[in-house]
Amino acid sequence: MTKDNEKLLMNANKVVDFLKKDPLTFTKADIIRYIRENGVRMVNFLYPGGDGKLKTLGFVINDLYYLDTILTSGERVDGSSLFGFIKTTSSDLYVIPRFSTAFMDPFAPPEIPALDLLCSFFDKDGRPLESAPERTLSKAQEAFGKATGMEFQAMGELEYYVILDDDGSFPATDQHGYHESAPYCKTSAFRAKCMDYISRAGGQIKYGHSEVGNFRMDGKIYEQNEIEFLPVRAETAAENILLAKWIIRRLAHMEGYNVTFAPKITVGKAGSGMHVHMRLMKDGKSMMTGPDGELSAEARKAIAGMMDLAEGITAFGNKNPMSYFRLVPHQEAPTSICWGYRNRAALVRVPLGWSGTMDMCSQVNPFEQSSMLDLSAKQTVEMRSPDGSADIYQLLSGLCVACRHGFEMKNALSLAKKTYVEPGGDVSSFRQLPDSCAASADCLERQRGAFEEQGVFNPEMIDEIIAHLRSFGDRTLRSDIEGDTSSLQTLVDRYFHCG
Repeated sequence: MTKDNEKLLMNANKVVDFLKKDPLTFTKADIIRYIRENGVRMVNFLYPGGDGKLKTLGFVINDLYYLDTILTSGERVDGSSLFGFIKTTSSDLYVIPRFSTAFMDPFAPPEIPALDLLCSFFDKDGRPLESAPERTLSKAQEAFGKATGMEFQAMGELEYYVILDDDGSFPATDQHGYHESAPYCKTSAFRAKCMDYISRAGGQIKYGHSEVGNFRMDGKIYEQNEIEFLPVRAETAAENILLAKWIIRRLAHMEGYNVTFAPKITVGKAGSGMHVHMRLMKDGKSMMTGPDGELSAEARKAIAGMMDLAEGITAFGNKNPMSYFRLVPHQEAPTSICWGYRNRAALVRVPLGWSGTMDMCSQVNPFEQSSMLDLSAKQTVEMRSPDGSADIYQLLSGLCVACRHGFEMKNALSLAKKTYVEPGGDVSSFRQLPDSCAASADCLERQRGAFEEQGVFNPEMIDEIIAHLRSFGDRTLRSDIEGDTSSLQTLVDRYFHCG
């Protein structure tokens, strides 16, 4: 049995399980058949707005003709109410469903089963909206493929805090929540439910666990969790994060919890990042390592591109003032523009891979026959600066552009060598990341040419991002409120539900 066939068995997505087809091959006829044979009564169109949050447009199925119409021609929406760079004088857009994204709405009432589909934006002439989030990412991938002959894949590590009432039972050790189990971890059952719902929506989850951050404050328990995804094509990686945040928030609201993806929520406690792992693939094979198991020249070129454009990338991945209270020294968040193996102080980390030849499985399972799998595809490189305020489509587009940029630089391997830091090495001598939204905007303005090359980022979109970052007026904010916990808490509350 092939890997592709195995992915259709035990699939958590009910639509995939029913149709027994690769979602990328779904047709309108498949969707209509599923709806008719499974008693679906509603169809919801989902799409991201300029604020990074998921939007919903719901349809009651009146008859077969109406169902066929909405699946074929989509619907009209007001683009100016969704995106700041679209003018009210010419704002009508179309949203067209992508059949490959179909899933049953896990929150629909049992008596009104609903099918959800993610949508793409089109302009008045029926052409893909060039400045739309998913179109920007698609263009970034197309340009990357043309330049390198490879596919850019990614996955996110989604960190978040769950907040609940403190009943005093089984107190966890402050800031030692990493991989903690119940009952010291109070929200593991909630995390498991989130993971189940996300997988039912098509999310490709790697694993979930409790994270370092946990503390008690004002009668509440704050528990940090993480859900990590599998590396997939970048558009799918963006969809995974978009849907996961929507699902986690909805479940939390239903179960009486509060959740936040905010990068920082109090002084001296772990902030939440959204690290992004990347890998380069060609014809189904990883290009991340060479025959010797070491990081390949291709991977080092991609890293060099990220080193060169690191400052500008913060404009996509760190989008409110609290982001820059997380990016401070000695808080497990990067500040220096460098990379290294297994070094969590570096901006880009090369995680431990499975490049060795030892058979660990049979060592711990004596009755298991020795077998060696090709695990080279597990090697990734990890960008550690982004957080939950990121626009995931902009962020992955920016990272894809940066990796392509590395292949186009004549001095890429030299820059990779200059920005490398040994595990445990001193990172203070390297260039520093921006320390505010205002500084990040300045960096994007300086580097915007690289992101606008080949039409990947629309100039109006870049203008809007820069204007939004500067609107915070935070150029000296970190130093202005240093030691002022009351002012910091006011900011935390303001940006609590970011991204």
